[in-house]
Amino acid sequence: MTVRRLPVRPGSAVLGVLALLLTGCGIRATEVPTDFGPAPSRVRCSLAEPDASERAASGVPVQVFLLCGSSLVAVDRTMQVPDTAADSGRRALVAQGLLDELAQPPSAAEKQAGYTTDVHGEVAVTGPRTGDPEDTLRLSTAPDDLTSYALAQLVCTFSDSAAAEGDGSVILAGPSDAPARRYSCTDEVRARPGSNEPPSTEVTDG
Repeated sequence: MTVRRLPVRPGSAVLGVLALLLTGCGIRATEVPTDFGPAPSRVRCSLAEPDASERAASGVPVQVFLLCGSSLVAVDRTMQVPDTAADSGRRALVAQGLLDELAQPPSAAEKQAGYTTDVHGEVAVTGPRTGDPEDTLRLSTAPDDLTSYALAQLVCTFSDSAAAEGDGSVILAGPSDAPARRYSCTDEVRARPGSNEPPSTEVTDG
């Protein structure tokens, strides 16, 4: 009895070998693009730029430092800045306005971007006492009693504003007679406020 062999087309043989090779390498051939879902609607720690007319109508643009992830990030806000007070009084009013901004719950957009704050509304700011350096800001809560996150937010926000001398530092004191201290906002503090408290030195000259 004669056995007839069916002809095999070369193209089919090549395709069969390729399929075996792909299977052996753990690669699955597909003609359908993989869908990983829609891209995020907002980048974490990034906010849309506010409208310029809205900023002008609301007050003077300022920046406050909020927490996002494990870092401090500058966020644009607006506030009313008084022009009539003397230097020390105006400095305290500016600091109180900034503190109020820090104590506000983040907006819906800020929450969506991952921002939080560790500053609470019960903290108040006054100007220097007799014998304090003229740019001292006295808090109703001692700086040492604040969390490291809240203290970092205050120091970095104040030191970068009209509430301080603009040299990257700010002089803070509490309600007691403890000497005022000069605090600095460093790159390490901004990067890891929970691990790095703002460095400070005691201020002895009034």
